[in-house]
Amino acid sequence: MDPVIVVGAGPVGLSLALALARLGVPSVVLDETPGQEETRPARTAVLRPDTAAFVGRLGCADALESAGTRWTAWRIMRRRRLVERVAFAPRTPDDAAGPAPASPVHLPQHALTRALRAALAREKLAEVVTGSRLADLEQDEHGISAHTRGPNGTWWRGSYLIGCDGPRSTVRKLLDIRFPGRTAVERHAVAALRCELPWPGEALLHRSPPRQGGGPGSEVSARPLADGLWRLDWLLPPGRELVTPDALVARIRDSLAGWSGTSPAEPGTGSTGTGPDGDGNRWHGPGRLVPPYELLDTGVHTVHHRLARHWRQGRAFLAGDAAHLLGALGTQGLDEGLRDAENLAWKLGLAWHHGASELLLDSYQAERRGAVAARLRAADQALPLLRDGRSVRWRTVLPGAARGRSTLLTDGHLGRGPLGAPPVYARTPLAPPAGPADGPLVETVPGAPVVDVAVTASDGSVVRLHDRLGQGLLVLLVAPGTTVWDRRHWQSAGLMPRLTSAVAALPMSAELLVTESYPGAAAHTVLLVRPDGHLVTALAGVRPEEMTACAEAVRGGAHGRGAGAARRAGSEGAPVRPAGAGGPAGPGTSGTSGAAPELGRSDSPDAPDSFDASGRSGASDGAERGGSGEGTTGADGATDAGGATGAGGATGARWAAEGRNGGAEGGGTTGSAGTAGAPSPVDPVGTSMLHSESD
Repeated sequence: MDPVIVVGAGPVGLSLALALARLGVPSVVLDETPGQEETRPARTAVLRPDTAAFVGRLGCADALESAGTRWTAWRIMRRRRLVERVAFAPRTPDDAAGPAPASPVHLPQHALTRALRAALAREKLAEVVTGSRLADLEQDEHGISAHTRGPNGTWWRGSYLIGCDGPRSTVRKLLDIRFPGRTAVERHAVAALRCELPWPGEALLHRSPPRQGGGPGSEVSARPLADGLWRLDWLLPPGRELVTPDALVARIRDSLAGWSGTSPAEPGTGSTGTGPDGDGNRWHGPGRLVPPYELLDTGVHTVHHRLARHWRQGRAFLAGDAAHLLGALGTQGLDEGLRDAENLAWKLGLAWHHGASELLLDSYQAERRGAVAARLRAADQALPLLRDGRSVRWRTVLPGAARGRSTLLTDGHLGRGPLGAPPVYARTPLAPPAGPADGPLVETVPGAPVVDVAVTASDGSVVRLHDRLGQGLLVLLVAPGTTVWDRRHWQSAGLMPRLTSAVAALPMSAELLVTESYPGAAAHTVLLVRPDGHLVTALAGVRPEEMTACAEAVRGGAHGRGAGAARRAGSEGAPVRPAGAGGPAGPGTSGTSGAAPELGRSDSPDAPDSFDASGRSGASDGAERGGSGEGTTGADGATDAGGATGAGGATGARWAAEGRNGGAEGGGTTGSAGTAGAPSPVDPVGTSMLHSESD
């Protein structure tokens, strides 16, 4: 069978190819770049625990530890007052409020991409072809063909194709999929620098800092990196004002002076000495206004919110920034892109090895598009409350305006609540038939990610549950006291023989694991876990027929809920195929006729370049430039073509804040934040969930 074609060699495309290789699926990654990742210290990625674990399973765990950093705490300040502090594991001595949450991993994006490239280079089933620019696509009932231009220009034949080629996705345009949304939802000035701050290892969000006017719309964050580096972000006012290097340097100096001159735990006393804050750290008095720092990199980051109308068209799929753009209020678009890759990889693995039903392939769009739409809807609803500064509106939503804002902002940055928590696929079309009413209760609801408990594998090794994800179903038996018995004894005692036989008879590959306990589960509870770590169901004891039905549902078999449930869960009906491309979406399955393409314009206005420091508008160069990530201007100590501030603090020409970009194709509007009229609420599927190109 032909390999899977992955278009785009960013973190999402590389992760997808690695995940497929571990499932025994060959792939070809078409990379239009020369394959050299540019070093940009201010372009960083924050990986939540679930996405960091996914990247670690792909062979990049060492890179996460060496190039990344895990924060010891997260704090929110307002003016001169500490509003909230969240300690991360390992627990601090004064943290008596229960187990601390796991910290995100913060690392430069170029370090992540290089680690993924290195891991992929060791895989025999994957090939990266550089200098290959996609030009055309053709698909039929047997596969899909991609034509590339460049030094390696040729036709490539594949079983499936995934567009991971960014916000200006060529795959999306060739498939004629619309990409509606809003441009310039938020703008941030960004700097990477080396310095010492009063809270080593802690990330900070400072709202209304007094040295920057203390207005309700002012906000600055500081997030530590490895080797004593920090990334600082300043929320810029809506509009198209130019940002000069001098203005950015002034922001840096004001922020550093404000933090170094006042204890973070209580208002300043005017003392000129030094002393500890409430957490035992040291801080500098006003006598040292600006601590020494080395500026390494700068830029302007513009956040756009967009969602592709379809994520699947026949044998072609979209993932990452090609399918969605988000990032306001601390949410991380790369997190969602990595979740796309993990969700799609195991489904394509089943399709490549065993064939797949339309339901299984459609479930990718139903689950992932629905989850991202919910995230965008939450951000769209929270933005007016957080950014307009009117506390009277807050009193009708949440008592305590300051506390409410802090909670929402913390949720986005730390991966909690509607803005940041890992998705729950509660309405997945792969849900099994309803179980008995007296089924066991566990704290994890079906469709939610499972807790990473310690488990014992069949070879007697004790590992973490998340370490076993990615290959097939996991069948987890809760058996207290297992660890005190020799494996030779408990594998042949009690429920184990019958459970082992039931697992071996499942219609898809599965691994049997045993754990001492699982939150909320009684002894002899059996949990079925999908390859991407989401719970299928929990059963009371060994029930072979129900286990088989659940496995059939997971692989999109006869026990699934059907296409109607898939559409209600986040799809938009049958996948749209190009003319003449009707037929089965997987080998060995019955085909369906192709639906007519959606009427209207071929695409919405693409997102403007997120880090254009050249001063040109998106209307003039939008067709040539792209990138939704946190790219930056140059910082080599001299003035570059874009007029960036160099590492030595030299100034150059004026920057253009990227809110001015994003001219619409065919007359669309920019839809930037702060314009007249409230933003439209995000509706996952039923209506246009964001501003469309005709608005």
